[in-house]
Amino acid sequence: MLLGKIWGMANVIRHTGSLTTAEIAALALSLAHLGTGPQSVTARRGLRHAFEHLDLDDDVIATTLSTLTTPMPPDVARRARAVAGAITTRQVVRLQYLDAGSTLTVRDVEPVTCLVHRDYWYLVGWCRLRRGIRAFRFDRIISVEPTDIPARPHLPERYLPFQRRKVA
Repeated sequence: MLLGKIWGMANVIRHTGSLTTAEIAALALSLAHLGTGPQSVTARRGLRHAFEHLDLDDDVIATTLSTLTTPMPPDVARRARAVAGAITTRQVVRLQYLDAGSTLTVRDVEPVTCLVHRDYWYLVGWCRLRRGIRAFRFDRIISVEPTDIPARPHLPERYLPFQRRKVA
């Protein structure tokens, strides 16, 4: 089933020319938490092929693509699956999060999308505690608890950095 989906996506990639950042993030997140089985290895190799046209002389791009196509550690993958499920069902998640200063906070987050920058995966979402968009590094998320609280719909394109804004 997974290979059939990947095969179909490969044909789409070939015909459409490029994927949006949101599409790449969703695809990569789906692959990252699959583990290290043969299908996931093949799927990650397919994702790498989709990026063959990029200039990998850029260190940031090369490192980011390596992270995109490397399996997550099992504990991080479990949290990623919970986040992916919440994005799909549009439900708020409660995070226990350890920030860069080692401060533990509990936050209710409306998850929007995930992205990778260099060596790290991030959850991007609306933080109800801070009342704004925030990025949470997956390796600093201690736990993810699904809630029954509906999240407002958010367009991922509005929450991803490095997006070109359309001029009115």
